[in-house]
Amino acid sequence: MLNPVSTPNYSDRIGFAQLTRRAFEGGDLHPLREHLLARIAEGTAEAGEGLDLSLIAQLLGEKEAGLVIQTEVLAFHQLFRTPCGLPKPRLRVLALAADIDMGGNTPIEFLLEGSDIELLTLYVVKGVGLPETLPDHDVAIVVASDSEECRETLAVIEKAAPTWPRPLLNRPELIGNLDRDKLFRLLAGISGLDIPVTVHTTRTQLSELLDGKIACADITGELRFPMIIRPRGTHAGVGLAKVDDAAALQAYLAERQEQDFFVARFVDYASPDGLYRKYRLTMVDGKPYACHMAIADRWDIWYLNAYMAFSEEKRAEEATWMQDFDTAFAARHRHALDEMSKRVGLDYFIVDCAENQDGELLVFEADNTAVVHNMDPPAVFPYKPPQMRKIFAAFTAMLSRHAETADKASKESAA
Repeated sequence: MLNPVSTPNYSDRIGFAQLTRRAFEGGDLHPLREHLLARIAEGTAEAGEGLDLSLIAQLLGEKEAGLVIQTEVLAFHQLFRTPCGLPKPRLRVLALAADIDMGGNTPIEFLLEGSDIELLTLYVVKGVGLPETLPDHDVAIVVASDSEECRETLAVIEKAAPTWPRPLLNRPELIGNLDRDKLFRLLAGISGLDIPVTVHTTRTQLSELLDGKIACADITGELRFPMIIRPRGTHAGVGLAKVDDAAALQAYLAERQEQDFFVARFVDYASPDGLYRKYRLTMVDGKPYACHMAIADRWDIWYLNAYMAFSEEKRAEEATWMQDFDTAFAARHRHALDEMSKRVGLDYFIVDCAENQDGELLVFEADNTAVVHNMDPPAVFPYKPPQMRKIFAAFTAMLSRHAETADKASKESAA
C-alpha cells in the first residue's frame, strides 16, 4: 500500500525547459558545464546539478556521456524539484519518469512554465522502483514514453496504480497503446480517420521479399510499394524512408545495420497545390488544440525542415489555421478526434497528422512525449505565444480539476 508523505526529499535542478531554451536561443552551455564539472570534482555537487549536467551533455550532442551521468546520479537519488515562480505553489504535481534520454519523457516543464504549480519529478529506476512512501503531491502524471526502454518503469507504476493516494493521470497501461504497431489497431474503423497498418518486420523477412519467397501481403495485407520503412525504436525521422520498389528497398537495407523495422503503405497526402501539410495537435482533457503546422514540398516533413521561419506566406497560412482551428479543422474532424481521444484514453497526448486526398484525418503517430513549447521568437511567429499559452492554460486547468475533485471527494468521505 502506497502512502502519501509529508516532506519530500528532493534536489533542485535548473531543468529541461530552461536549459533547452538556452540551447534553442543559441546560448553557450559550455561555461555552465565546466562549472558543474568543477563542482563534481570538488565533491560539492548536488544530485540536481548532476542531472542538469547530464542534460547539458545531451544538448551538446554527447548523448552517451549524458546518459552515463544520468544513470550514475539516479542510482543514489531519484526525486527532483523544478520550482515554480511563486514562493508558495498553489499545486504540487508529481511526474513519474524513466531513466531514458532527454526525449523519452514528457517535457512537462514547458507546460508548467510561468505557472503557480511546483513540479516534482520522481524517476522510477530499474532495480529501485517506487519509494515505500511517496512524496506529498496533489496530482500525479506518468511522463515515461511507450518505448521499449520504459516498459519496466510503466509496469512498476501500473502495479502501484490501484492504490495510488492521489489522482494519477496518463495511466501507464494506456501509454503502451501508443506504440506504432498498436495504435493503428486501436484507431481502426473510426469514420473519417485514416491510419495505415504499421507492422513490425525483420531484415530476414524483407530479404525474403526481395528474393521473391514472400509477397508484401505476407507481411501485412495492405502493404505494397511504395512503402514507408523505418528502424524499430527510432524517432524524429531517424532512418525513415519511402521505398518505391524492390531495388530501393535493397539499397535501403544495404545502408542500415538494424535487424527490426516498421513498415506501412505510403499515403500521398499532397494538397492540390502540390505541397504537403502536416499538423501537430495537442490533446488536453479530450479537447484538441493546434500546436503547429508545417508546409513543405516533401512528404517527410518536420517543422524544422519545412523552413517556416523563412516563408512569410507559410507563416500566414499557419497563423490562419491556428486562429480558425476550432471552427475549421477541429470542427471538420470533430468525430474522428473525439473518438480517437476516447479510445486512446490519455489525459494528455500529441498527434501528428495530415488530411488525405479524400479529406479524412490521416494519423501518422500519437505520443505523450513530443515537445510542446513556447520558444519560437515572437518577432517571427507573433501568433504562436497566445496559442501556446492557451495549451498551457488547458493543461494546468486539467491538473487543477483533478486535484480539486479528489480533494472534494476526500472531504465528503470524511464528513
